[in-house]
Amino acid sequence: MTNLISALEQQERALVFSGFDEEAAYRLGTALRELAAAERAPVVIDIRTANRRLYFAALPGSAPDNDEWARRKGNMTLRKQCSSLLCGERLAVKGKEVGPDMGLDPLDYAAHGGSFPVRVGGVGVVAVITVSGLPARDDHELIVRALASHLEVQNIGLDTLLAG
Repeated sequence: MTNLISALEQQERALVFSGFDEEAAYRLGTALRELAAAERAPVVIDIRTANRRLYFAALPGSAPDNDEWARRKGNMTLRKQCSSLLCGERLAVKGKEVGPDMGLDPLDYAAHGGSFPVRVGGVGVVAVITVSGLPARDDHELIVRALASHLEVQNIGLDTLLAG
């Protein structure tokens, strides 16, 4: 599990923006939507700051529950400043889970893969990108593939990092 944690941390160090605004959110959201549609992924895509939504799309086959999962995973990423998958793995290593262990209501926070921090170099986390509708790791990797393409970062998928 620590190899997975190291790989997730490496992804977050590599996928950093030089700047991020509404236009960047739209371009990234659109690219992510096109990637998901090409794969016929029944997902919702949500890009938001702590204060407002910048981009949202619901693809065919997604459900209202996906909106709720996206909200909860996004809350975790905003709160902990790391991907929801990384947060979940760190909790699992400690034998803990969202709830009394963290002082967070599981109705508002979820430590399952699918939310990734939008980190700007020299600034920090300014937004989150969340996908919900696939298994947790697949939600996470869909985001990573879109970010890697957008930021022109190579060989950053979990399978590649865990194999190396």
